[in-house]
Amino acid sequence: MKKILIIDDEIHIVELLKFNLENNGYKVDYSYDGFDGYLKTKEFQPDLILLDWMLPNISGIDLLKKIRSDETLEQIPVIMLTAKNMEEDKLEGLEDGADDYITKPFSVKEVLARITSVLRRYKYTSNEKIEVLKADDIQVNVNKHIVTKNGQEIELTLKEFQILKLLIENKGNVLTRTFLLDKIWGYDYYGETRTLDVHIRHLRKKIGDNDSKLIETVRGVGYKIK
Repeated sequence: MKKILIIDDEIHIVELLKFNLENNGYKVDYSYDGFDGYLKTKEFQPDLILLDWMLPNISGIDLLKKIRSDETLEQIPVIMLTAKNMEEDKLEGLEDGADDYITKPFSVKEVLARITSVLRRYKYTSNEKIEVLKADDIQVNVNKHIVTKNGQEIELTLKEFQILKLLIENKGNVLTRTFLLDKIWGYDYYGETRTLDVHIRHLRKKIGDNDSKLIETVRGVGYKIK
């Protein structure tokens, strides 16, 4: 049974989500503030977190950063729930490691569909063989989610890791923006190419590819590893 943690200070939203999630076969726990939410995350070890942006004690975006910087929690997928609908806010959440973004008010069916989509992208088995991908002096350990350059570990966000992994797996082939958005962010991000371009820019900076010798931009199409 998959475990969902709801962190939201609006009691009626928590009760609505808890009722519907449990009716759909999920085990659910919840918290009403950011500090307790962080402790609950470590204790409950959920398979996915529904995280409100505006929270007491620790804001949702700051809590997201704490989760992504904690090696015991960093791989947990997070869907932001928020009344904020500005593109800049959405990009901030995605750049800080959110896996999806749902604007309030929302339908329960939408939340359930997003959860299913995100969990599907996170499926893995613990007994799979160790897989290491290589491109020039970059190595990607798929199982451990570790990226190194000339033996030195590079810290990437989950989205940056997923982009790099897909590009190396398809080395020599152009991956369209639509393909990358669909595989990494899901169906709801078609057309929002700015989100992808921002992540590519950050990825290039972190792996020392500012001159684009490794990750090539194919104008009007997408990206590829040379």
